[in-house]
Amino acid sequence: MIKNLLRGSGALSLALVPVLASAPAPAAPGPGAAVVTTLADAVGLVKVVEENRTGYAPSHFRHWNAGDLPSDGCDTRNEVLLAEAVKAPAVTAGCKLTGGTWRSYYDGQEVTGPDALDLAHTVPLAEAWDSGASAWSAARREAYANDQGAQASLAVVTVRVNQRRADQDPAEWIPPVPEAHCRYAGEWVSTKLRWQLTADNTEMEALKVFAEGPCEDTVVQYAPAP
Repeated sequence: MIKNLLRGSGALSLALVPVLASAPAPAAPGPGAAVVTTLADAVGLVKVVEENRTGYAPSHFRHWNAGDLPSDGCDTRNEVLLAEAVKAPAVTAGCKLTGGTWRSYYDGQEVTGPDALDLAHTVPLAEAWDSGASAWSAARREAYANDQGAQASLAVVTVRVNQRRADQDPAEWIPPVPEAHCRYAGEWVSTKLRWQLTADNTEMEALKVFAEGPCEDTVVQYAPAP
């Protein structure tokens, strides 16, 4: 599926940060240390493990919580909406947002007003569960579900495109806009590495198609979650 999607898509240029192509593979980062590397090297750092969804429920990941600044009266969703707005919305009592403009990079849509928007987990909650989060504490799963410590973790996108994606991994779904492919692959891998999540074989093969082909110049940045 991925090879068919990539075939004929043309040159995809979405390098997140320019670095030299000859940059060496990074050493394992220490706590809180940021890593900048190529997508090809980053993919090689993700461990391959078979997935297991036994016991999964969305309620295992508390979201949205009071956000990074509880005193502002906004939950995580609204804090990110405010941060990512192209045109800021009006904010009234109880952090109710009206108006405003956002751009959904998955499908390239510009959206006015927050009602047609989702705050998507780059690596969906079910996929995180499959990939290692099932062994986490409730507090760590909550931290994952509300992670504003890395811009790649959460994305403001249209409800429609996020519903189509659901909990699929890059072997099953990629954004419909070709220009978003490399960014999506880079942010997926960044999130997996930040939270020390694994990948299954088919997911890894799909990521390698991006890393060894149209997204070879894409750069991944991540810092291990606290």
